[in-house]
Amino acid sequence: MDRVIRIEEPSQPPPRGFALFALGFRPFYLLAALSAAAGVVPWVAVLEGRIERVSFLSGLLWHQHEIVFGFAFAVVTGFLLTAGRVWSGRPTPTGLALALLAAHWIAARVLLVTGPATLAALVDGSFAFVIAAVLALAILGARNERNYFVVLLVAGLGVANVVFHLAVAGALMFGPHEAIKLAFYLILVLVVVMAGRVIPSFTGNALPKAIIRRRPTLDRVSVAATLVALGADAFALGAWLVAPAALLAAVLHAIRQAGWAPLATLKRPILWSLHAGHAWLPIGFALLALASLGVVAPSLAIHAFGLGAVGGMIIAMITRTALGHTARPLVAGRADTTAYALVHVATAVRVAAGLAPGAGYVAVLGVSGVMWSVAFLLYFAVYAPRLMQPRLDGKPG
Repeated sequence: MDRVIRIEEPSQPPPRGFALFALGFRPFYLLAALSAAAGVVPWVAVLEGRIERVSFLSGLLWHQHEIVFGFAFAVVTGFLLTAGRVWSGRPTPTGLALALLAAHWIAARVLLVTGPATLAALVDGSFAFVIAAVLALAILGARNERNYFVVLLVAGLGVANVVFHLAVAGALMFGPHEAIKLAFYLILVLVVVMAGRVIPSFTGNALPKAIIRRRPTLDRVSVAATLVALGADAFALGAWLVAPAALLAAVLHAIRQAGWAPLATLKRPILWSLHAGHAWLPIGFALLALASLGVVAPSLAIHAFGLGAVGGMIIAMITRTALGHTARPLVAGRADTTAYALVHVATAVRVAAGLAPGAGYVAVLGVSGVMWSVAFLLYFAVYAPRLMQPRLDGKPG
């Protein structure tokens, strides 16, 4: 009996080359991960009294500013430079232009530590406007009306940052902490809008049998309640408006997420990570309502929003989009899943510490900070080689 010999074609070797500046998400996701991991360490050292300050800013101001304009805005930049190309069908910066944008961001981070304050303000304060202009060329140029708000939001972040630097310099009566809160809330609004687009879509595509209820009217009302609650808090309009608006937003976000089949995603970390991030929104708004009434500290809502909702959605999105845009399967590995869990446990520990502060309060904050840092170090360790190499399928981007 003749033996059939099968000759298999050799597998195609992965493309070679350096692709860090092939598309916006590549450098900015890695820079954001480093910023998240490294930024918490000196802040915890300040809290523990190991060092007096990190920069010419006070420790708290530097921490708040860099979480918003360092970490979160780096992710927003990478995401929008990548998504803007898809939305508009027009190019966004790559190669040298993208490298210069990354260098601009890095220079701002360095100057925020070393000073001088005036140069730091000029470099850092201009970055958001440069990104807004780049996005405007693509989105407005293509008349992609659905995403016009993105350009306005990024420009709004630039205005808030300029107000921050002017307030630090004593040129405005508006406080720098209030300017940072306003900027943070703008990023939170972007997270709310994008979550309503991507979570039900990603869940439905991956789980065809799951019953996904998309309710455009509910989404619009949820965003409206979000804007009222956050706007009222940012401008200190009082508990009479903040409390009911925040409670309404909490209920609406819980209802809309319930329609996205969150329980069906429990065996898919790449999906439940998104739902877990969104789940901190109703918690954060409930805490915001209680904070406005003086029941809990305002920092609890900020950390539920910042670590849980923004941080949780970010770690979920920067893994998923990095996998997709490098032509890898949309499956979370062990390191990814560990990073997801660490971010949410860190958030829970931070919020719990604020609810019941005791003698070991600063130590507990340190534990939360370490978990947060390890989560983003894991991301950097796993994804740095991937984001520096070309796509596995050889396509551009």
